[in-house]
Amino acid sequence: MNDTSLSRRNIDFVLHDWLQIDKKADRETVDAILDLSERLAADQFLTHYKAADIEEPYLRDGRVHIHPAIGVALRQYAELGLFSASFPERHGGMELPYSVCAASFAIFAAANISTAAYPMLTVANARLIATFGQESQIETFAKPQIAGRWFGTMCLSEPQAGSSLDEVRTRAVFDQSDQLGERYRLSGNKMWISGGDQDVSENIVHLVLAKIPLADDSLPKGTAGLSLFIVPKILPDESRNDIRVAGLNHKMGYRGTANCLLNFGEEAGAVGWLIGEPGQGLRQMFMMMNEARISVGIGAAAIAGRSYQLATTYARERLQGRETGTGEREQVPIIRHADIKHMLLQQKSYVEGALALTLYCARLVDEASSDADSDALLGLLTPVAKTWSSEYGLSANDIAIQIHGGYGYTRDFDVEQLWRDNRLNPIHEGTTGIQAKDLLGRKILKDGEGIPILGRKIAATVGEAAAHSHFKEQAASLAEAWSSIEHAITTLSGFHQSKVFDNATPFLRLFGHVVVAWLWLEQALVTLRLDHLGDSRNDFVDGKRRACHFFYEFELPQALALLPAICAGSDVASGAAAEIF
Repeated sequence: MNDTSLSRRNIDFVLHDWLQIDKKADRETVDAILDLSERLAADQFLTHYKAADIEEPYLRDGRVHIHPAIGVALRQYAELGLFSASFPERHGGMELPYSVCAASFAIFAAANISTAAYPMLTVANARLIATFGQESQIETFAKPQIAGRWFGTMCLSEPQAGSSLDEVRTRAVFDQSDQLGERYRLSGNKMWISGGDQDVSENIVHLVLAKIPLADDSLPKGTAGLSLFIVPKILPDESRNDIRVAGLNHKMGYRGTANCLLNFGEEAGAVGWLIGEPGQGLRQMFMMMNEARISVGIGAAAIAGRSYQLATTYARERLQGRETGTGEREQVPIIRHADIKHMLLQQKSYVEGALALTLYCARLVDEASSDADSDALLGLLTPVAKTWSSEYGLSANDIAIQIHGGYGYTRDFDVEQLWRDNRLNPIHEGTTGIQAKDLLGRKILKDGEGIPILGRKIAATVGEAAAHSHFKEQAASLAEAWSSIEHAITTLSGFHQSKVFDNATPFLRLFGHVVVAWLWLEQALVTLRLDHLGDSRNDFVDGKRRACHFFYEFELPQALALLPAICAGSDVASGAAAEIF
């Protein structure tokens, strides 16, 4: 049972039939990449999924050691060119669309998220350097990562500064200029650094947020004082940089990913090179953070997808109980019970909704550089893709355990570990509350460019769906739901600043459900246009349509029930005194 991964049929449907990725990449090439990803994921990633969870990274003599199978898998990943797939040829890449690479990543994340995390961070690190770094920095620090020989990290948080990056205390003092740019000496502590140290890559490139002291040696206030530095573990002269592992964080999931507390500059100061101009660090880092947010959402959808596949397989094989009302005396597979079917449809609606949302955002990444509407829509949907997928992907994992019954919460079945892995994702790259404030505050009330664009797209879908008898009710429901969103935005825009974020998280959940309802109707409409599937009663088509109907009948109404409290400015939570808890 544990060799089940994602539905390739669904990935092909999303990429080719719905997103029509063939317009950007040759289908034969895309299918070859996905075939390759499936084989490598099954042969080298899935095979140590449980072993890396049991045999966690450990610290010995100042170095972190991870499960050796991780190194073997990632060397093959590099040899097959998967680190470089999305990069331009001038940087040694294959120039594949990001959406194709995102689908490939989903396959690896489903098989083993903790091993897949290393290339995910490395690719995002290299892309940032390739975008903002000078040519010598790209050549020295980005290209070895694009080749998969070196790995990369992002070093933002500190023990006292998690999400509040204005509290960063890491200092960067100018040292000298050389062929790699302005060189600084860094000192400070960084916390929660995934891949912060390991023994499988030749080098590790840390991207570190730090502050350059003012003339009086004080640190500048706020995030405007943050600058970004390239700080390698091994310096170009092959000497060890002044970076020490102070400890390991032992998480409940992603256990194969070494998560470190790093001390920079215990002696002379860690050597780092400034990227771009001083004070631009957070703006530059947002590129990596936003890529990571989409990747977290994809990973969450993938983990949930594998749990759904396992639950479906188990439900087909597990004999328990008799089917109600049939008079049968023999036990039947539990998939014949209405309760199990309900749970499986709920899982499916979350899993395939999350995958559609995240791969849609990946396609927007491909279009954003040349299309302003796509760029605005990507900005609007990024916090939704990260949060909705991680929150409801986790719910899908929870359902998988329930379907497995008592076996589900034992370590003999992967659904228990998959739940633990996915539990990290609502926190990764900014908690749900932080994403909610970003969505409502920055992306809607402050900017707002993406809302009319999304509204036009939803209206087009409603118009198309209303013309088909299959989806008239869903079209009406979606139109009403979007109208409710617009009403909520108008209402919230009139709130005093001190009140506007009181119910930001419920608003994000409502908004996310409406967006996913739109994407479900989009997918359902595509099934009407699939000539190559033949019979309209095809199981795949029926599954898509039923999941769409399920989402509209059971999920969307629950989300819309949040609307009155949001628009009334409920203070049942925000007005509670701290003493009551």
